[in-house]
Amino acid sequence: MLTVDYDRLGLRPGDRLLDLGCGSGRHAFEAARRGCEVVALDAGVDELEEVRAVFVAMLAAGELGEHTRAGAVRADALRLPFADGVFDRVVAAEVLEHIHDDTRAMAELARVLRPGGTMAVTVPRCGPEVVNWLLSDSYHDVPGGHVRIYRLSTLVRRLGSCGLVPSGRHYAHGLHTPYWWLRCLVGPQNDAHPAVAAYHRLLVWEIVKHPPLTRLAARLLDPLIGKSLVVYLSKPGGTEVPGRRHGGQTPVAAAA
Repeated sequence: MLTVDYDRLGLRPGDRLLDLGCGSGRHAFEAARRGCEVVALDAGVDELEEVRAVFVAMLAAGELGEHTRAGAVRADALRLPFADGVFDRVVAAEVLEHIHDDTRAMAELARVLRPGGTMAVTVPRCGPEVVNWLLSDSYHDVPGGHVRIYRLSTLVRRLGSCGLVPSGRHYAHGLHTPYWWLRCLVGPQNDAHPAVAAYHRLLVWEIVKHPPLTRLAARLLDPLIGKSLVVYLSKPGGTEVPGRRHGGQTPVAAAA
């Protein structure tokens, strides 16, 4: 299940995309399926090994075109190992809330995005996140946990200070918000609690089947209690080149 709407991002086959804080790789995989040149970046070794394995499996299964290039890189978000303006699209999904020096990370994202390129940044939405923090300290006060709660105005202002121009926003994953409230009530580590397990099965069913009833519920809940805030931005100074294919050194090679 994607948080970012790739149509709103303007993603096209042949684009170079950076997925910062890729985690399990869901945004990177979908971009690769769409024919993009993808760099999945994370600080976690285990996550990157899993992402690389999935890329290999996707290629073997014929899910990727023979000319699709995709790779995974371990790096620090505060010192990205790429040249200026090398990416057409950047995704930073649910990662900035983990980074103490988020303004520096935003500046790095803006640096590697080409003029005319677009970016999608997602963070936990303020209201639902405040409830999570109030219900449980162990939800966020753990190594690698959330270090801040963003208001929309704060997020847009900090991204704007890096030269990025907001172009739109929406909320996502309204069905997930009550799940996390429930987890915080019983303890975030208590996956075996019957209510938590039952709600998790519901979410898995929704993701796999995506029935009309839950689609309707999501449309109603996302604007009200969507767990994620998604902001779209662009970097001024360039023009779009539809369906561009790139030659020369790839971002992965540049990072090696």
